[in-house]
Amino acid sequence: MQIGDLMSMSGVAFGTSGARGLAQAMTDRVCYAYTAGFLGYLRAGGLLGADAEVGLGGDLRPSTSRILVACARAALDLGCRPRYLGRIPSPAVAAWGLARGAPSLMVTGSHIPDDRNGIKFNLPTGEILKRDEEGIRGQPLHVDETLFDPAGGFVVDQSGALPNEDPLAYRDYLARYLDFFPSGCLDGLRVGVYEHSSVARGAYVDVLEGLGARVTRLGFSEVFVPVDTEAIRPEDVALAREWAATGSFDALVSADGDGDRPLIGDETGDWLRGDIAGILCARQLGARGVVTPVSSNTAVERSGWFETVLRTRIGSPFVIEGMQDLIDRGMDRVVGYEANGGFLLATDIEQDGRILPALPTRDAVLVAIAILRAAVEQRKPVSALSAALPRRVTRSDRLKDFPTEIARARLAEMHRGDPARDKAAAQAVFGAAFGPVADLDATDGLRITFVSGEIAHLRPSGNAPELRAYTEADSPQRAEEMNRICMDILAKWRA
Repeated sequence: MQIGDLMSMSGVAFGTSGARGLAQAMTDRVCYAYTAGFLGYLRAGGLLGADAEVGLGGDLRPSTSRILVACARAALDLGCRPRYLGRIPSPAVAAWGLARGAPSLMVTGSHIPDDRNGIKFNLPTGEILKRDEEGIRGQPLHVDETLFDPAGGFVVDQSGALPNEDPLAYRDYLARYLDFFPSGCLDGLRVGVYEHSSVARGAYVDVLEGLGARVTRLGFSEVFVPVDTEAIRPEDVALAREWAATGSFDALVSADGDGDRPLIGDETGDWLRGDIAGILCARQLGARGVVTPVSSNTAVERSGWFETVLRTRIGSPFVIEGMQDLIDRGMDRVVGYEANGGFLLATDIEQDGRILPALPTRDAVLVAIAILRAAVEQRKPVSALSAALPRRVTRSDRLKDFPTEIARARLAEMHRGDPARDKAAAQAVFGAAFGPVADLDATDGLRITFVSGEIAHLRPSGNAPELRAYTEADSPQRAEEMNRICMDILAKWRA
């Protein structure tokens, strides 16, 4: 039996950001086996020596502690030395591994509800890519069944496998930004940190205060809150407006559960779309080449701020591959971002003699600091930064508990390889609301461009049974209206 067989049997499989599934399906046995498969894959490829260190971090959801223990036990049994890096942001875990040439694991379900969880794997050189996923799937399943009971739990308590927390990775992560950005560059800026249950909440406060901002902690929660930066909850919209209405803040910042996707709010309490934040961050860092998925706002091309913009499928592995493509072409200052706001740094960035090392994995803190610094340097409110972009507005929403097979079947009906027939099929579904269809793009899901220039992009999630709709238009009202219409149409597909 192979790891891939276990994925099929357990329901815990690879999505766009590692292995994810229901927490109850992620038994000790399953998590142990996945970790052993990952480390076995590295060893077979010559990337894992004897007595190698393996970094382990986690988010704040209830099942994370148990899963960390299972991962640590597997690392020990494969002759490795687990290093527990603490409940710190995913990019901090990845940066620790990249700096040492060591693999790392982050136990996180990111933004999904706390009845689910996941494990994000990092090679010594960065995130696993799709080819690595296939290699892990093909690893033999080697599990000492005497360790587990029939339900997949450890027979004997294994909590001693997880060592005491090592704070070095967190300290290095703070230093990454405190050493690069000028001391006092955010002096006097009033920033509200929406903490909820994000593992990035401490890092935000420490970095912002370290750069001179006046920070107020907001919305702390002991209970896990599934903040999704692509489909912002109505309650989070309302909270931001309430906080901004006090007149106490120049900006609001937050992140998803594992701290790799940011939320940046302006002084009016409007949360910036992730792809708009990505454009602003890229410009502030002086990027030459930008890689972003096909679902991102087209303002990145229309702005004319970058030499090259490369579009990919949705998911950080594809963005990473695209960034490497630009590097192979000889380009420097290469960055990537996603519609969810996650920002990836493919090459070192040098400014005024200071160097920010490459970190080719999603990061929330960098986006917030870069945008806030841009506001200070330009002497503009955050709202005015995004107003400088070409007027293209995106909205997104999702239908939860939507069977993936139904979503894929309905989208396939509108993309069978005959352009004229496919346009007619898409127009039959959406034409009454949005007009004639100009173009279809099946790079990832189905992206429909209408003659009006408006866009509707439909895509099943890679991490959960959800169907997402992204819409783009020239005004917030129209983008929002289009999204509501899409949601109404897609909801009828359940039948």
